[in-house]
Order: sequence, then structure tokens, then C-alpha cells
Amino acid sequence: MTDGARAAVAERDRAGGPRQRLARFSRAKRLCAERISPRRTTAGARVSLTDYIRKILTARVYDVAIESPLDPMPRMSARLARPVLLKREDLQPVFSFKLRGAYNKMSGLAPELLAKGVVCASAGNHAQGVALAAARLNVRAVIVMPRTTPAIKVDACRARGAEVILFGDAFDEALGHARELEARDGLTFLHPFDDPDVIAGQGTIGMEILTQHSGPIEAIFVPVGGGGLAAGIATFVKYLRPETKVIGVEPDDAACMAAALAAGERVVLPTVGLFADGVAVREAGAETFRLCREFLDAVITVDTDAMCAAVKDIFDDTRAISEPSGALALAGAKAYAARQEGGTGTLVAISSGANLNFDRLRHIAERAEIGEQREVLLGVTIPERPGAYRAFIQTLGPRAITEFNYRYAAGADAQIFVGINLAGGLREKHALIDSLKAAGYRAVDMSDNEMAKVHIRYMVGGRATGLADERLYRFQFPERPGALMKFLDALGDGFAITLFHYRNHGADYGRVLAGIDVPPAERARFDAAIEALHYPCVDETDNPAYRMFLDDGRGPAGAAA
Repeated sequence: MTDGARAAVAERDRAGGPRQRLARFSRAKRLCAERISPRRTTAGARVSLTDYIRKILTARVYDVAIESPLDPMPRMSARLARPVLLKREDLQPVFSFKLRGAYNKMSGLAPELLAKGVVCASAGNHAQGVALAAARLNVRAVIVMPRTTPAIKVDACRARGAEVILFGDAFDEALGHARELEARDGLTFLHPFDDPDVIAGQGTIGMEILTQHSGPIEAIFVPVGGGGLAAGIATFVKYLRPETKVIGVEPDDAACMAAALAAGERVVLPTVGLFADGVAVREAGAETFRLCREFLDAVITVDTDAMCAAVKDIFDDTRAISEPSGALALAGAKAYAARQEGGTGTLVAISSGANLNFDRLRHIAERAEIGEQREVLLGVTIPERPGAYRAFIQTLGPRAITEFNYRYAAGADAQIFVGINLAGGLREKHALIDSLKAAGYRAVDMSDNEMAKVHIRYMVGGRATGLADERLYRFQFPERPGALMKFLDALGDGFAITLFHYRNHGADYGRVLAGIDVPPAERARFDAAIEALHYPCVDETDNPAYRMFLDDGRGPAGAAA
């Protein structure tokens, strides 16, 4: 292809409206198509590069899909000190890119095959694309989905008239059952990624990116499950702009493409993590592996916390809520930028989907700050003696505490689980831990401890012996630095804290549960101290939950403020 043709494909009319964009898009496709000679692919033969470019240029995706915008991310760009753009496939009619490949495949099927109906296996987004395409083409669609598929995706498929069958706990089990239905009922199977027409449909995203952004692009980051999206985008981008890197991104617990590329052959993972269900695939496709091995520059893996942080980043810049696999590419872009200090080239990340069960936001919000390296979780041993809390808080300095869990236990030491806000990332975390150890505290970093983050943080405590005068109070603290120290100062040295639980929830006030040893003779003085504090407070001493799980009612109290 000539330089003039490449420039024509990259041309962007920045000021144009929908009609101008359509005209620009059509010109780019026509100029590319004119330079590819007509050729018919023999059934079963390997599809060549030029065949793929032709398939992408002529893909029938815009009957159902939109040309999704390529949005700037100003906050992320400022943080990384380089332009970051987000390809908004979450804005498609089914909130995912998958309808491109599904419709392109189905629209090319022979009428007699369409008449028999189609069947597919999917964790959700491909299924919604098939359901929409089937509804548009008036075709029966049977969709097999893993039982772990979020309800929002299952309901969306049924709402479009598809027959949904829940089978197995992962994609591969659903795939096997779909193949059985194909053979039994004579349905046409629609593979979610390992099909040239599906790959070509997804490849139109690469065509759009190059048309929408006329300047140089250092790297395009693509989420990888089975590899259809990565294969399609990489094939087109490398044909037109070989200097642009195309980098796949996978969860570190579902990295089938990374494993295949490292081994030089397809690898079946024994298990896959399901947090990013849209890319939870045990084995890359045969055709997608062939194309990714030839055209992908690299594959980056990221963990759950990084994906949660990327969901938050997308929300901060766009006010859109991505599903974990939809934020995967941005997590990879951030990891890439961290390794390329001083880089200034433009980075593009594909926001591939927004089909998220609302209740998963709780987990994402809990993990996002750790993924951003803005919070550290520590297990700290402090003396079980009067003044220990205050001394510990003073050692932390002006840093905001995001979480604090403690329960009295007999002995010389107290164990606390504490979250602390970080402004300086990993460097500040290491400096903080060093300062705590220098002050004589035993501090263990729990930030990467999966059991601690998912379970232990909620289980700190239990019944404590020797607390005959313990009373339980629920407070609302103002969410500002110094609020905890003000509370401790108000109590003074006369009242021992026996339990403390706090977690920042993003509101302008913090919810705190505190156990305090209040001998009957000191009740009036305690009430006066709490009244002077002006923190909203509720006495929960008679709450049945406290009586069932925390109260033992014997002996003296624990560590004093």
C-alpha cells in the first residue's frame, strides 16, 4: 500500500458531524479496497492477510453497530503524562463490541442455514450480539451460557428473544454443550472468537481507530479472552501502520494467550479466574493464536486489583461503569506506561464492555484504591496498654486512615488491621512500613494477600473474655484528617477501647463501631465526653448481633486510648 493510501485511511475530519464521518469512513474503505485485488477464499483454506483486510473493509457490522467514539481521557493522560484515548465499545447497543463479529458472521450465512437457527456458547457479550443479530434477521437463536454468567447478561439475551440454556461453570463446558446441540438439532454454530468472519467483524474497531486518529499511535491495548478482538485489530493495524504496537492484555489468572505464545503452541489452562468473566477462556482459538502470534507485539497480564482500579479510572474520566474485562485494556496500558518512564506516545485502550452486575461494584470499590497504589493494608502489632492507639496514630502522621479493625484479646500485644491512604504510591508504602518498624511496631503488608483482602479483614475480632463493662457504640465521624485523633483525645486515658471497626465508604462521613470499657461509676463522665465531641452516636450495647457474636461479658477492659 502506498503512503498516500495509508494517509487517506488515517485521515480524520475532527470538526465533522455524523454525515462527514460516514463520508470519511467510506472514502478510507474505498481507497483500501481499490488496492486489494479480488480474490475468492477456498473453503477450509487459510485466510491470507489481504483476505482479512478485504473482509474487514466489507464487514456488515453497521446494520447494528455504531462507529464508537475514541474519547480522550484527560485525567488519565495527566497522570501518565501522555495522551490516553478510550475506544468506547461499551456504548454499542448491547454494551459490548461482540455484536460486530456476531452480526457479520450471521449476515453472511446462506438462507437455508439461517432457517435452521443458530447456536452459540458465551459468557455473555457474544451471546447478546447473537441475540440482537438473530432478532434483526428473524432467526432462532439458542445460547448456552455458563451458570456463572452475570444475570444482567442472561436477562438481556432473553429479552431479545433468544433461548438461553445455563450449563457448566465455565465457558469451555458451555462450549461443549453447544456443540452437542449443533449436532443434535442441526443448528449452525457461531464461534465467539475462532472464526474468520467473527474476527473480521471485530477488526472493524481497528479500522475505526486509524480513521479517527490521524496522528501517531504508540500502542493499542486490547483485552484478550479467546483472541478474536486482538486478532482482528492487530491484523488490520499492522497492515496499515506496522509501527504501531498492538498489545494484548489478560488477567493473570486467565492468561491463555500469554501461555500459548510462550509455549509456541496453544495451551489449555487447568483453571481460569472468573472475576473478568468476559475473558475467562481456558484455550485460545486456533486461528486467533495464528494471527496473534504473527501480529501482536506482546501480551501483558494484570491482577484483579489493577482491573478494579481501571474501572474506577474509566468512571473518573467518562462517568461510565465498565465491567472488569471492559477495563482490562486500560489496566494493561497503565502497566505498560509504568514500565516506559518518560514515554510520550499516544496510548489507545479498548473499553470492550459494560455488562456488569450492580452488586459487583461493592467488590470493585473495595479493591480499586489498592490497585491504584493509593492504599496500603497492614497487619500491625501494638502493645495492649493505655495510650497505644494514640501513639500508633501519631506515628502515621497526617495520613488518612481508610480502615481500622481491632478486637481486644488477653495478652501483652494487640493485633490491628489497618488501611492507610497513600499519596506517593509504592515508594511511600515502603517508607511507611520502614518508619513503623523503626518505631518498634511489627507491620506486615497485606495489600497483596488475597485471603486477607477478601476474608480476614471482615473477621478480625470475635468474643473477648474479661469485658464486664464493655459498651458498644456506633459513631459517624467526619471524613477528614484528624477525626480519629479528636475522638481519642476526647476519651483521654480513662476509657479503654476494646473494639474498633472503620472502613472508608466514599461518603463525607465515616461509619465507626467502637467498644469502650465504661465502668458504671464513670458512665456520667463518659456521656459528657461523647456529648462534647459532637459526633452522632448510637448505643448498640443491647443489639442482638453484638450479643450473639462479640459479647462475653466478663472481666476488665482492654487497650486504653
